[in-house]
Amino acid sequence: MNEVRFDWDRAARTGVAEAVFAEGKSNEQILSVLRQALEKQHPVLITRLTADQFEAARPHCGDRLDYDPVSRTAIYGEPAPLAGLSRVGIVCAGTSDLPVALEAQRCLAYLGIDSRLYPDAGVAGLWRLMSIADELRQHPVLIAVAGMEGSLFSVLSGLVPGIVIAVPTSIGYGVASGGRVALQSALASCSPGVVCVNIDNGFGAAAAARKMLLTSHGRSEASPPAAR
Repeated sequence: MNEVRFDWDRAARTGVAEAVFAEGKSNEQILSVLRQALEKQHPVLITRLTADQFEAARPHCGDRLDYDPVSRTAIYGEPAPLAGLSRVGIVCAGTSDLPVALEAQRCLAYLGIDSRLYPDAGVAGLWRLMSIADELRQHPVLIAVAGMEGSLFSVLSGLVPGIVIAVPTSIGYGVASGGRVALQSALASCSPGVVCVNIDNGFGAAAAARKMLLTSHGRSEASPPAAR
């Protein structure tokens, strides 16, 4: 019995293709999706993929499985780029938040959206954020990635006209451990234009950004990514 029933038509229905969440899956379950992708000549995004899971899958994929160990994402095949969508800015508060920020960036790339990453721009050194503020204002959508007290979300939203998608991270200790304080900071923000996804959910932020951009360009649906 095939334990994995992959939703190959999700992009056509929703504008965002299904991704494989590798955490908790066996090597064989991940390989099952990759075999189906090979048969259909369809690209696939895998998130939360460990190095051991990647090593188990690599012999079956040749050089077509692009793995990034920091973000723990893998892209099988090469999805066709989606032309005409504006670039997204990703603002990362600290270096410790970088894995989640890179997950968002890699997921955006898979979804056909160009982005620029602004690392180490947290408000503890406010000059770092202010030095790039003019550039950040050019992005219609910004993804803000921060742990600890999550103050980046409100500060950034007060500086730019675009929507800010807050991604609280699990980086923190004491009362800030596990990302709960950062999550509450995003949800309680008094700065208009902040929306929030779950803790460490870089993929969710990328998917939200894509839907926002599709809607702003007058497109309610998109064809599934096509392998090239």
